[in-house]
Amino acid sequence: MIKLLHAADLHLDSPFSGLSPEQAAARRKEQRELPAKLAELCRIHGCDALLLAGDVFDGESVAPETVEALLAAFAACPCPVFLAPGNHDPLSTASPYRTERWPVNVHIFASRAISPVELPEQHCRVFGAGFESAYESGLLGGFSAPQDGWVNVMVLHGDALNPNSPYNAVTKEQIAASGLRYLALGHIHQASGLLRAGHTAYAWPGCAMGRGFDELGEKGAYLVTLTDSDCSLEFLPLGGRSYEILRVPAGDDAAAALDAALPPDAARDIYRVILTGEAARPDLNALYARFAPRVFSLTFRDETTPKRDLWAGAGEDTLRGLALGKLQADYDNAPDDAARRTAALAARMLCAAIEGRDEA
Repeated sequence: MIKLLHAADLHLDSPFSGLSPEQAAARRKEQRELPAKLAELCRIHGCDALLLAGDVFDGESVAPETVEALLAAFAACPCPVFLAPGNHDPLSTASPYRTERWPVNVHIFASRAISPVELPEQHCRVFGAGFESAYESGLLGGFSAPQDGWVNVMVLHGDALNPNSPYNAVTKEQIAASGLRYLALGHIHQASGLLRAGHTAYAWPGCAMGRGFDELGEKGAYLVTLTDSDCSLEFLPLGGRSYEILRVPAGDDAAAALDAALPPDAARDIYRVILTGEAARPDLNALYARFAPRVFSLTFRDETTPKRDLWAGAGEDTLRGLALGKLQADYDNAPDDAARRTAALAARMLCAAIEGRDEA
């Protein structure tokens, strides 16, 4: 059995432009903790190798403290580290991949040509290639691993969703023809789950830390277990803050609605609250003052529509008027608040359906 930890897209030293300067600096500091977390997961799970599928850095300009944290974490990693540079951190002359002295257990695939490294004790080969510029194509094309009883895996940055991508498009046909047991990909920031093409298993774990509202929820890495006959994945969260979008029907009391909707454990996370439905125009400044202390960062979007007279037109000699008239009678004669809410909701949904709009 072989165990691998597969991570990608750490994007160390990201700008976090949507946050305040102080918050952005705090988030970059948290990013620098990711390599040490990965090394610790390798220790806990007894991994045979750590595979990093590119975009470890967000760009060519890397802070000295970031490089220092990365080198220290990898030096402490109990297994070999294999790194395939991607489109954000290609093998430029100024890249830390070329300028720094890396620990002896780290292998950087420093060419666009695929090459192997052998792990004799595991009877395993780790193949890989790296981006030499921000755009690459065809890195996997024509590759076929030897079928000689060894376990062949590969770490590679590439886009398996867009066949026309300038970021090393990887096709299912190429993956199936590769003869690999497992292909560890990076570039796509949402985790894929276990996929197969031919006899080859492949996946991408998503980014290691969310950096915006297009990277929602919990982020982490994959623990890959290869047996003689199977491949399995386990998602291992890396902790830290997450980006969350919360849609809240504002109703008559937006503050009360948000108070009920906001999770009690939201303090570490970054929230975008979208206020919806028919309501009086909410006071966003007052809402921010009340709720911003409960989260790390908070922004609002007001998608409410002006509140209307729910029963306008009830009783008119139209399909809408007759239906509203019946619902208004149900509302007026309702035995309790629950029945009144049901009648009012039915009226709102009726009007929305007739007018061709969504009822938030």
